[in-house]
Amino acid sequence: MNILVVVTGPTASGKTELSTQLASALQCDVISADSRQFYRGMSIGTAAPTEEQLKKVRHHFAGFLDPGEYYSASMFERDAISLLPSLFEKNPCVILSGGSGLYINAVCYGIDDIPDVDTEIREKYIRKLRDEGIESLRSELRIVDPDHYNRVDLKNPRRLLRALEIFATTGKPYSAFLTRQKQKRDFRTVLTGIMPPRDELYSRIDRRVDEMMAAGLEDEAYGLLPLRHANALQTVGYRELFEYFDGRISKEEAVGLIKRNTRRYARRQITWWSGNSDIKWFGTADPSPVLDYLRNEAGIFVH
Repeated sequence: MNILVVVTGPTASGKTELSTQLASALQCDVISADSRQFYRGMSIGTAAPTEEQLKKVRHHFAGFLDPGEYYSASMFERDAISLLPSLFEKNPCVILSGGSGLYINAVCYGIDDIPDVDTEIREKYIRKLRDEGIESLRSELRIVDPDHYNRVDLKNPRRLLRALEIFATTGKPYSAFLTRQKQKRDFRTVLTGIMPPRDELYSRIDRRVDEMMAAGLEDEAYGLLPLRHANALQTVGYRELFEYFDGRISKEEAVGLIKRNTRRYARRQITWWSGNSDIKWFGTADPSPVLDYLRNEAGIFVH
């Protein structure tokens, strides 16, 4: 049976490099499941695969959208599931790599059948976020869908926008569409993850933010300033620099906030995966023990 190998873990844990090394050893392709890496022009701030990694192994869904384009987990499920048969024709193993838990779950387990949203409604709520701020979205969601309000990440504007868009489009709360029923797949899924010790992970995050700034993150963010209200840019690394460009905080404060907010994001990722007993966790991004596990425990042929 064809096998989809998942490589997940918190941000800055080393997923991209590990996935590239595993794909090289398995002679297979990688599907990116990092929702921030889907967008062009954001390679530094999203730690997208490097040119060297892209030359070494073929990555799908990396940098294939403009920052202003809408894309969702259900659309990713559709596109990834459609792509997999052609990849499995070349190799019975494919790697799915990323830290976006919702997108990985969509491919592995399926996602609820949520209707498309009217463009005018989406634009209405984007304007609401821009003009009135995130608290206005929270207040409205609390009224129209209290169940989802109590579960959703209230700091994530994309999640709030999605729930309000669905309610405005259908007249039904977003929570009514979340049945959590697993879909049958015609491939086997093997889930692995990287979970470094917490202090090591935080050190890696701080070091990576410094490396991003040295690589030109400030210039990258400034070039994206006209698109600052796009969903793709409501994310750590860009929001803080936009505040700096507005003169609200200093550059040093922006860098400190990026580090702090990235650590918080990592904790949310860890919480997301904590209830999934299917994942085999590894303490480092060293490919050797992962390959041993895939060979000996999962029965995957390693070249």
